[in-house]
Amino acid sequence: MYAIVSIAGQQFKVAQDQHLFVHRLQGDEGASIEFDNVLLVENDGKFTVGTPAVKGAKVSATILSHLKGDKVIVFHKKRRKGYKKKNGHRQSFTKIQISSISI
Repeated sequence: MYAIVSIAGQQFKVAQDQHLFVHRLQGDEGASIEFDNVLLVENDGKFTVGTPAVKGAKVSATILSHLKGDKVIVFHKKRRKGYKKKNGHRQSFTKIQISSISI
């Protein structure tokens, strides 16, 4: 059984007991959260497609930790002008574990 669910503006294919890194979510570590914007559910070869979401379907998850991703370096330069700018960015992520998928 798996589902396609929209989490923080992105779509993920999730299954039970799967670990995911999603954009930062509100909540403490160890807290349980539910996502009700389920777009598709597959159960034993039977597909249920929502228009746009499947009514009554929910995905439950547990927040494992909040962390930051790898650093991305942004470098701007204009040749022969002496203009250089170096900037770095680390995206905040939340690691979640899918607890259950209910229809």
